[in-house]
Amino acid sequence: MNAKELSYGILRAAGIALGIMLMLFFLYEIQSVIVYIAVAAIISLIGRPVVIFLRQRLKIPNQIAVIIVLLLVLAIFVGIILVFVPIVIEQSQYLGRIDIEAFKSDLNDLNGQINDYLGVEEINIIESLKESQFIRSLDVSLIPKFLNNVFGILGATIVALFSVIFISFFLLKDSKLMLNSILVFANRGKEQKFVRVFNKIKILLSRYFVGLTMQITVLFILYMILLTLFEVNNPVAIAFICAFLNLVPYLGPVFAGILMALFVISSNLGADFQAIILPKLIYVMLGYAICQVIDNLISQPMIFGASVKSHPLEIFLIILIAGLVFGIVGMVVAVPVYTAIKVIAKESLSDYKIVKRLTRDL
Repeated sequence: MNAKELSYGILRAAGIALGIMLMLFFLYEIQSVIVYIAVAAIISLIGRPVVIFLRQRLKIPNQIAVIIVLLLVLAIFVGIILVFVPIVIEQSQYLGRIDIEAFKSDLNDLNGQINDYLGVEEINIIESLKESQFIRSLDVSLIPKFLNNVFGILGATIVALFSVIFISFFLLKDSKLMLNSILVFANRGKEQKFVRVFNKIKILLSRYFVGLTMQITVLFILYMILLTLFEVNNPVAIAFICAFLNLVPYLGPVFAGILMALFVISSNLGADFQAIILPKLIYVMLGYAICQVIDNLISQPMIFGASVKSHPLEIFLIILIAGLVFGIVGMVVAVPVYTAIKVIAKESLSDYKIVKRLTRDL
């Protein structure tokens, strides 16, 4: 290798490295747009079966069917806002009128009742909180500023919402739009393989996201009935939060259960622990456990078995590995990403025994 070839190789490597860095920087700068497209793609995967149903069964024109689906999505988002905004306003007003001394007294009374019931040495919650670094650094005057930031975020969310709706409209209206965009990267003569892979991934992920939406909806209804039955404050909002946490596999239900228990206690703060709080907490947690059993025995097998065609143990290991490597985000996206990889592997690496074994049901 002469000096000219060596210089050319170095310059080429430097150019490639610079190009990759510029591409990564560009992707970082437009990350919000990428998120909009990803969310819009998920909405299109969920809404596509509804559009097909409206078009084929009810004979509604494609464009009108798409508008109906997007109006339903918008109505759901507006409904969520109408549930949460009044609660935020109410709680902000409540924080301004709260009697700190009475709150301390209720908290210490509850602490004393719990200690007496469990027969353990009394722990002063208020003093423990005062000694914590978090409380020492907490400035109560920041609460109104925080609430103002919440409404600022709400404004940005509205912009994001209409961006997502706009992109979703075209993805739903023209089902081949995304496919045509992907075919740009296909080598000449490989277009049909790309089409097969894309359509298979689209069908499996559509089933997965529809099933996931049904799972969250069922849990939301069950939680809402449970919390309403035991007269817990703001049952709709709490049920929605706890159901939404179930999007995080395995860890989500644990956090949701802890959150629900805290809301049950806070809704009855000042009441007798042994006579009121503890029995209600036991009943609610028992009801929550029944909801999770229903979810684990009915909803999840339907989603992971029928939609993505993977064994439950296989899914568990993939979610576990993704969680260890990428954290919570990895756990959430593990199943759809793994499903896409399996479909691609079946088309490209079907000669390998392990690939045949893992993709035999696809």
